Amino acid sequence: MSAQTNTVTKILALIREDRLPAGAHLTAQKIADRLRLSRSPVNDALGVLEQRGVVSRKPNRGYFLEQDHATLADDGEDAAPPSVDDIVTHAYFRLADELLRGELPMQCSEALLRARYALTAAQTQALLGRIAQEGWGQRRPGYGWEFSSMMTTPDSLLQSYRLRLALEPAALLEPGYRIDRQVLARCRAAERHLLDGGIATDTADQLHERGVRFHESLVEASGNPFFIDAIKRVNRVRRLLSYRSMQDRSRYRQHCDQHLAILDLLERERNAEAAEALASHLRSTLDNLARISGLLAS
Repeated sequence: MSAQTNTVTKILALIREDRLPAGAHLTAQKIADRLRLSRSPVNDALGVLEQRGVVSRKPNRGYFLEQDHATLADDGEDAAPPSVDDIVTHAYFRLADELLRGELPMQCSEALLRARYALTAAQTQALLGRIAQEGWGQRRPGYGWEFSSMMTTPDSLLQSYRLRLALEPAALLEPGYRIDRQVLARCRAAERHLLDGGIATDTADQLHERGVRFHESLVEASGNPFFIDAIKRVNRVRRLLSYRSMQDRSRYRQHCDQHLAILDLLERERNAEAAEALASHLRSTLDNLARISGLLAS
């Protein structure tokens, strides 16, 4: 049994021992004290339980039990370890958060990252490969890795939105612009999923990908490879700070409404109005990000 799976099993045992009801607050520090562990492995184990639907995490409040203790009695010992993708994704967001907080050096070795996030060599390579592909980290000549300081400041995210404000509305005005009806339907379905509860339940990764797919789909319909390439590049490198901004999700319902309005205009081939609506949407996002600049810098 891996150390992580062992910690999961111990937490489930505590839940049954204390006969906790659904909705009970699980405090990482209290669990760590009782198990005589640090908070890091406890938080990792709670993350595994969240993936299994045993607990849910509420922003700024922590983890809460989703199932009554009696429900866990039969299957608690069968806590399956997370998949490789889940482990790498979890490590990715921990690394991103610690880098933004200044808790991780901008230059470090693979051995340090492997030990810090309890990864295998293959998982470490997958993690660094993803970061390199997104453009905010690269291998140093000779030894170690270096992360981009450009993407650890709030101004970087605002600058990326100003670039998008200059390019994306212009793409909608390209001669021969045509967006397929199936693309429109797919984009609408994604927005309705968010409005039906996905804003609260989707992971930061899922929220980022849905936003990226929406905007890239609109630009791809221009057929202009220069617009398409530029937007895809900026989307790859803005993920790090975009993740931090997602800790405030109050603006997402407004975003969905704006996205749906843009799709309606494009379907009616009112591209000039759609371009202005898209510009207004990006400007409002810029204003919102400026208001939470303290969160981005924290």
